Amino acid sequence: MYDAIVIGAGPAGLQAALTLGRMHRSTLLLDSGEYRNGTVQHMHNVIANDGTPPAEFRATARTQLAAYHDVEIRTATVEGIAGVEGDFVVTLLGGASASARNIILATGVVDDLPEIDGLSALWGRKVFACPFCDGHEHADRPIAVIGGAARAQHLIAMLGRIVSEITVIPVDERFTADEVSALEARGVRVSGSPAIAVSADDAGVVVRTADAEYAAAGIFMAAGSMRQRAPFAQQLGLGMLESGAIEIDDFGRTTEPGVYAAGDLAHRAAMPGPMAAVMMAATAGQLAAVGVIQSLLTAGH
Repeated sequence: MYDAIVIGAGPAGLQAALTLGRMHRSTLLLDSGEYRNGTVQHMHNVIANDGTPPAEFRATARTQLAAYHDVEIRTATVEGIAGVEGDFVVTLLGGASASARNIILATGVVDDLPEIDGLSALWGRKVFACPFCDGHEHADRPIAVIGGAARAQHLIAMLGRIVSEITVIPVDERFTADEVSALEARGVRVSGSPAIAVSADDAGVVVRTADAEYAAAGIFMAAGSMRQRAPFAQQLGLGMLESGAIEIDDFGRTTEPGVYAAGDLAHRAAMPGPMAAVMMAATAGQLAAVGVIQSLLTAGH
């Protein structure tokens, strides 16, 4: 019986395991080997790790966790979770199982991109979503923004002072005349037809539409959505928010006692959505671990 099983070994899960290990709480960290930033070459906006490859970050974290005898790490995929606070059972692919008093979900999300030929293959390398993470690397270079006019406006406002030129390209349908006028008023170029394919070249990327081709250093997405990577929120009957994320309190507690969530799969109701950033995920992991420790102390463990 572990004090906690942490499912997911990205920044949130790794930090949760570290915090629990430092408090000598028996912890099982389960790593499926699937990560939202699995295709990303370098992390950014992470103090002391700006430019570090995510795989190197994870490897360093695992090496440091090895010094804590109360933390066990397994490479395993979870199939299901059942039970109640104080007695959860986690079933692994292959039939093995493990028990814990508490669960921390840190399984993250999956990004669903528009069905544009070549787009998903360049995700994380030439195609990005976060100006904080990847905007600076495109300083004084032209970019393309693919997506809806309203979301594009937000990216234009953030990236306009960084990049040299922005071309906005719709998905599926042409922009209306009013949308074109509003976008052009921001000083950007607007494509007359939707993106149908993207490809990489030596300078960056080329976006092809029915009418033209646009060269850019990179693409920022103003389209697409996120969804839970794993089915555990549904299995456990957790409260969900309109964003599709798990509802948590300030210490990562979900609506199910003994179940905590950390990272970009969850956020507080007061926030409009999850803060998808390495530092924020790690902070959420630490808070969830503190919540678990508080619960254990209250229960006399």
